Amino acid sequence: MVNIAVLVKQVPDTWSERRLDDADWTLDRDAADAVIDEIDTRGVETALQVVEAHGGEVTVLTMGPARATEALRKALAMGAHKAVHVLDDALAGSCALQTSAVLAAAVATVGADLVITGNESTDGRTGTVASMLAERLGLPQVTSVRTLEIDPTAGTLRAERVNDAGYSEVTATLPAVVSVTEKINEPRYPNFKGIMSAKKKTITTLGLGDLGLDPSTMGLAHASTAVLDAAPRPAKQAGEKITDDGAGSGAAAVVQYLTTARLI
Repeated sequence: MVNIAVLVKQVPDTWSERRLDDADWTLDRDAADAVIDEIDTRGVETALQVVEAHGGEVTVLTMGPARATEALRKALAMGAHKAVHVLDDALAGSCALQTSAVLAAAVATVGADLVITGNESTDGRTGTVASMLAERLGLPQVTSVRTLEIDPTAGTLRAERVNDAGYSEVTATLPAVVSVTEKINEPRYPNFKGIMSAKKKTITTLGLGDLGLDPSTMGLAHASTAVLDAAPRPAKQAGEKITDDGAGSGAAAVVQYLTTARLI
């Protein structure tokens, strides 16, 4: 049996308008539709496949505002067994270092044999939390995983890790932290039975006090990184249309344009 913790995150839908808060330059999460990050559904799928093969339980964890429970419900509908939501107003604007500290404390309450995360979120795109998490937990880590095999008897994992040259085959002892890429699998869609079952599953809510963490060290005011200024992307300028009169004027105009732009 393998008990797995999967970290999931609710992010702004990439198809909706996203903007920063003018007051503190943090992401205005209320201004956009929110969904579970697509890469995290692949993490959930990976965990479900391991448990289906070897037995065990899948617990999904998230840190976020109240409506982040929607992401947990989606994971539960896919088939996850339990869910943990770290919810505390003091966490607003937390950086990756603070986030990893909170998630490490939350994972410790679960007692997982394997921790799975996405390679990077679509909102922050730091790609650092998995490594920070492994360091805080004192566990081996394998990042950018495209295939994963677990041997519960030997207490090991084997994975193919994507790199600049292609991929490398690596092994690690359990427990371990693994971050997956979009190449790992195609996540299942929740069926009606799964959706109804998810409504009955309990989500455990934990605050910073429950995790033994000091709220005064968390949030934007104590973050290690911050956005100091930002500006909207300039509007795309219309291109120049060149019409040929049949006598070669179009070609001459193109050459003149490229010459002026110092492209030739």
